[in-house]
Amino acid sequence: MRKEYDFKKMKGRKNPYAKRLKKQVTIRMGVDIIEYFKKLADETGIPYQNLINLYLRDCVQSHRKPSIKWAS
Repeated sequence: MRKEYDFKKMKGRKNPYAKRLKKQVTIRMGVDIIEYFKKLADETGIPYQNLINLYLRDCVQSHRKPSIKWAS
């Protein structure tokens, strides 16, 4: 490897993965939900926000919809 690189000659280009980047959002969640994922994060070693993202991604890929039953 070189000790120094000359980046002046490099050409810029668009990020090919820009569409796959994550977007920061603010969301209100129940304390019990956050505690559940934080406990799971301690067990797995995966950050709790990543676990929530993985779970939601699984829901999207399997076309899972919430079961909502209103009291009548």
